[in-house]
Amino acid sequence: MSIAVLGGGAFGTALAISLAQKGPVTLWARDLARMDVRRENQSRLPGCHFPDSLFVTDDLKSAAQAEILLVAVPMQKLRGFLTTSSGTLADKTIVACCKGIELETGLGPVSVIRQTLPDAGPAILTGPSFAGDIARGLPTALTLASANEARGKHLQQSLTTPNLRLYRTTDVIGAELGGALKNVIAIACGCAIGAGLGESARAALMTRGFAEMQRLAQHLKAQPDTLAGLSGFGDLTLTCTSTQSRNYRLGLSLGEGIAFDSATTVEGAATAEAVDVLACNIGLDLPITAAVAALLDNQLDVRSAMNALLNRPLKEE
Repeated sequence: MSIAVLGGGAFGTALAISLAQKGPVTLWARDLARMDVRRENQSRLPGCHFPDSLFVTDDLKSAAQAEILLVAVPMQKLRGFLTTSSGTLADKTIVACCKGIELETGLGPVSVIRQTLPDAGPAILTGPSFAGDIARGLPTALTLASANEARGKHLQQSLTTPNLRLYRTTDVIGAELGGALKNVIAIACGCAIGAGLGESARAALMTRGFAEMQRLAQHLKAQPDTLAGLSGFGDLTLTCTSTQSRNYRLGLSLGEGIAFDSATTVEGAATAEAVDVLACNIGLDLPITAAVAALLDNQLDVRSAMNALLNRPLKEE
């Protein structure tokens, strides 16, 4: 079974390195020259050498000849990439490897694939993972979600590697939401720590943030068990507690009042805005998400946001 990873960022590169342990894998990347000569992604994953079975190309048509295509581009660029490449990717098995909600439409990655490539076989790979851990061969478990059970089983077998264990689900909506919403909560947790509000505040934000994730997932007909698994609770735990998370680091910067590198892709920023709009439209109360969206839009500062959350009406858990 031939596999290609489309996208030479840290996560795409890490997946390609891990998958190449089982056999030949193609990595499509625009930064071909330096990667192929040095046999590593020096700018994103320095020190993680490419195995001999990993082939790098900047020819998308050549890479897309593979039977399984893992698309590892940022969520807000996914539609544009798929639309531009629709003739090449039209009837392929496409596995989204990004997390987020599209700002303009409120859709997740699989829904975007379905809209742009109606003849493709879509799935999503998500869960608690850092690119560096995967690339270095450290044990990692992820969720593979496909509404087509037969396709899901095939992908699970094809994409599992010695250090990458995949669990399968048909609940695409739940997997999409878990991977997207945890980034918003991670920004909130980073804010709390950066502002010196303490570990207890972070624990409260994680717990009540998880309740928000479940609330929206239930409204959108996701399965409750999915959010309690790797793509929900697992990813939330990792992202809210490590500086390896870009979303958490953005929150830290906000809390500390220092500038954050605007060139760094932070999926949770656009997702916070998209989910806040969605929640308002459907009349759903997601106070932490609303606070993060307001912080990012400079409508609130961290202290005001925390005071607003603490002064909400008392209620049962």
